[in-house]
Amino acid sequence: MNIFEAIAYIMKKGYSVSKDRKNEQQRFFYRGIDDVMNVFQPLMAEAGIFLVPEVLEAKREDRQTAKGGNLIYSVLKMKYTFYASDGSSVSAVVIGEGMDSGDKASNKAMAVAMKYAMFQVFCIPTEELDDPDSYSPPPSVTAVTAPPRGGAGNIVKCDNCGNPLKGVRRKDGTIVTISELVQYSKDNYQGRTLCRQCMLEEKE
Repeated sequence: MNIFEAIAYIMKKGYSVSKDRKNEQQRFFYRGIDDVMNVFQPLMAEAGIFLVPEVLEAKREDRQTAKGGNLIYSVLKMKYTFYASDGSSVSAVVIGEGMDSGDKASNKAMAVAMKYAMFQVFCIPTEELDDPDSYSPPPSVTAVTAPPRGGAGNIVKCDNCGNPLKGVRRKDGTIVTISELVQYSKDNYQGRTLCRQCMLEEKE
């Protein structure tokens, strides 16, 4: 069989993948990559299909959690090429996103990308997949960044110049939060709350 016949052969089997796994933090059910592969690996082997992944683009950035921890955010543009035994092939390009506090962000992004490549190439029935046209979100506007605020919800201002305090980026890319800046200022400048510029001027 060529790749087109092999994909059609698998689609005729009519398998579906239901949402049997639960995300305990955000309380939603999902289909894991293992669920997809447990169903389709034997079918792909039977039809003589294998796939080869290729990372086309990769973006990573450090983010901060609500509790101040570090979170790595990874976005991968993946190309999955499905090959048949006769050498014919077809490719699918998908986007995968993943977040992790350790070294698994890219792994998660690849797993998500592969899962949805499988869903779309084989038109896998997902039993209760929501149609985007079935729901319209309320109108929205471009988000506006709010001024920096202190723990009590008030804007924290410098005692010298009166300007709002802002977080400071260190040379290694990490961020000094406003709370950390206030504490450092009070510890080193006689209990006063100073912005970074006023601290530098005080040292001169």
